[in-house]
Formats: sequence, structure tokens, C-alpha cells
Amino acid sequence: MGHKEHRTIHVVVLPYPGQGHINPLLQFAKRLASKGVKATIATTHYTVNSISAPNVGVEAISDGFDTGGFAEAKSEDLFLKSFKTNGSSTLSQLIQKYQNSDYPVNCVVYDSFFPWALDVAKQHSIPGAAFFTNSATVTGIFAHIHRGFLSLPFKPENMPLLIPGFPPLNFDDLPSFLKFPDGYPVYLAMKLSQFSNLEFADWVFGNTFEELEHEEAKGISNLWPGKLIGPMVPSAYLDGKIKNDKGYGASLWKPLGEECLKWLETKPQNSVIYVSFGSMVSLTQKQMEEIAFGLQESNLHFLWVVKESERDKLPNGFIDSAKEKGLIVGWCNQLEILAHEAVGCFVTHCGWNSTLEGLSLGLPMVGVPQWADQLTDAKFVEEIWEVGVRAKEDEKGIVTKEELVLCLKTVMEGKRSQEIKKNSIKWREKAKAAVSEGGSSEKCINEFVEFLRCCDHKKMLNGHH
Repeated sequence: MGHKEHRTIHVVVLPYPGQGHINPLLQFAKRLASKGVKATIATTHYTVNSISAPNVGVEAISDGFDTGGFAEAKSEDLFLKSFKTNGSSTLSQLIQKYQNSDYPVNCVVYDSFFPWALDVAKQHSIPGAAFFTNSATVTGIFAHIHRGFLSLPFKPENMPLLIPGFPPLNFDDLPSFLKFPDGYPVYLAMKLSQFSNLEFADWVFGNTFEELEHEEAKGISNLWPGKLIGPMVPSAYLDGKIKNDKGYGASLWKPLGEECLKWLETKPQNSVIYVSFGSMVSLTQKQMEEIAFGLQESNLHFLWVVKESERDKLPNGFIDSAKEKGLIVGWCNQLEILAHEAVGCFVTHCGWNSTLEGLSLGLPMVGVPQWADQLTDAKFVEEIWEVGVRAKEDEKGIVTKEELVLCLKTVMEGKRSQEIKKNSIKWREKAKAAVSEGGSSEKCINEFVEFLRCCDHKKMLNGHH
């Protein structure tokens, strides 16, 4: 019996199969593994081969579209329904598979988009933990709507929106699903379903940290008892605890590392603007043109990630004429670029992962938010954390080249840029502290591991194996 006292805890981690969800959940799995937990990522057949991280197992479950993934599903609605049906049964089989092994599953950590995973965990009498990949602020807004404390649609004349612990939010700061609920009914339903059975979850995690959103998390703690465990950014850029942890370990695209880094080596410190709009955003041709001309007119060095599918939206001859000052690539390891000393500014769509990466690496940002939670994140970048500026759109919803140049100059040169740089470094240090020994996020993760060990110990005393 002696050696059984400290059995290895086994946690199955289930991300939504998009890059922006896989990354933070995979990072969490790596954090758990670094504490002696056996961590297994359960992901779709379609994404299973694009994930590999040292010390993290990967197992396939089914979303019902095993050969083509989401693209095969034709609609978000169909995909989610199919994932619920097929995912529930195959996740259950996965838990059963380990039941009589040396590593029975002790807990399921699931993406909050999949509340059904909690039901599966409960059927197997194991704890379930919801993982929210948005900011605490955005999560809080949806939690209030779910509980009926706020009603849709939000109207400009009823602004600002006031929630305890939150800064006043104007119409422009709200997630797009809430301004035009009819435009995104499936997404809206999915966002609200995150809270459908949350009171039965044993743990609730948020990919943010105390210092960053303490007031906001406290303001909604009765609706959303989130333990803040972020930023879930590879360890090499924060505390350095996990060996060689330089990337997330999941790429649904082919990275082009070398070319970017070689080019950056030839540029002076803090002189390059890095531009990337993430994996989901698709800009209009007009917006692409304005950004292209804005970058050119700024006369600053730039590195712009443009997906292959977007290249034909660039102005004619732009790629050649930009060679002097800029480099345009299809994909690169964003963290390596942000960490490079030649880079002085990050032009971003303000998706939550990118925002956390910018904060964690201490880079001033220019926010060009497009939809969803990006609008709220951009407000915080500019007004609350003061680590950048948010580009203003014209009456047609376009960020003009003039506006972009103005934003770049504000962040890269002049009086305000000094303040922004100072704040960026301050937040970088706070992000590091949160995940380091004795930090707030680190403490929460340790408590979780301890909780699982206690549960397992009780189970064994009661004669369960």
C-alpha cells in the first residue's frame, strides 16, 4: 500500500479546437505537468496531430467531423451540436479507458464553451473545472446577461454600462455580439451557455491575473467564482520554470521562424512595428489598403503577418515597394518576435491571448479591434492599463492610414510614448510575478493540485481505485 499513497494525479484538459483556445489550455496542461501531474489534452481528430508538447499526452475525441473539422460542419451551430453528442460519448470512453490503469482520471478541465464536459465528469464522479479564455471583464458582462441583470440589445443611449468593480463601459467598448445580438445568434448562445451549469463546477479558472483584473473579478465573484491563473504564456517569457518552453506547442499553421528572426537581427533596437491580427480576423480590402499605406507613410520598419488567404487584398506592388522598410510573412512565432529587442510596438486586433502576450512581454500596443471581445480588451489597453492606444475608426468603420500613422507616432515617439513604455515594463514585471514562486496565479494552481491530491486520497481510503 505504501507506494500507492502518492499516486500520480491525472487531469484531462479539453480545449475548444481553435488556436486561441488550444494555446492557453495547453499551456495550463504544461504548468500542471511541471508540478508532477499527468496531463492529457483531449482534442479533435482533426487537430490532434498539430499538438505536441513535452510531458503532455494527447488523445483524440470526436466532434463528428473527424476528417475536415469545423470546415466540414458548414455551420457553427451544427458543429457545436455534433461536438456535444460525439464529444460527450468519446470523452466518456477516454475516461473509462484509464479507469483501471495506474492513472485513473482525477479531473476534467474543460473549455467553458463546452459545459457538457462537466456533465461527463460528474457521470464518472470526478471533479470538473471550467476554463475561461476571455478576460474577467468580458466574462463578467456575459455572466450578468445570463443571470438577467442586463438585457439585450444594448443601446447607445443607455450608456455607459455600469457593473460593480468595472470601469464605465461605453457602447464602443462592448463585445460586438451584444451590440448586434441578431448578427451573431449562435456565438451569443454559446457565450451564454458557458454559465448554464457553472454552479456545479468544482473549480472555475480565468486566464488573467490578480493585479490585472482584481477589481473586476471581485465585482463578479458571486456570479463567477474564478480563480485567476494567468497569464498562460510559455514559461520562457515569464518565470523560466519549464525547460525550453518557448512556444505553446500547438500550431494549426506552418510557422516561418528563421526568416523573421534573421530580418529582425539587422534592425536597431525598438525600431520595428510588429503587425498581426491573429488567426481568426479577416480584414476588408479597404482596411488592408489603409494599413499598408499607413505603414509605408510612417516611414518605420515593420514586420506584418498576412495570411496567404489575405494577400490578394494588399495594394498592387505593395510587397515589392515595401521591401526597403518592411517584411511581409504568412506566419511566425509571435512570442519570439514580441520578445526580440528590435521590436518596439505591437499593432494587434486585441484578442485576449495577444493582449496578454503584449502585456507579458512589455510591448506598447496599438489596438485595432475588429469584433467580439477585442473591443473591450482595446479599451483596457488604452485607458486602464495605459500600455498603448486604440485606433479610432472613421464613420465607415475604417481605421484610416492617417489615424494609424498618428497612433504609431504616439506609441513610438514623443512624450506619451515614454509613459506608455514605462507602464508596459511595469505590467511585464507584474505578469512575471503572478506566475513565479509565491505569486497569486502560482498559488491558485498549487491549491488546485492539492485539492486533487486530497480528493484522490479520500477516494483511496474509501476503497475506490
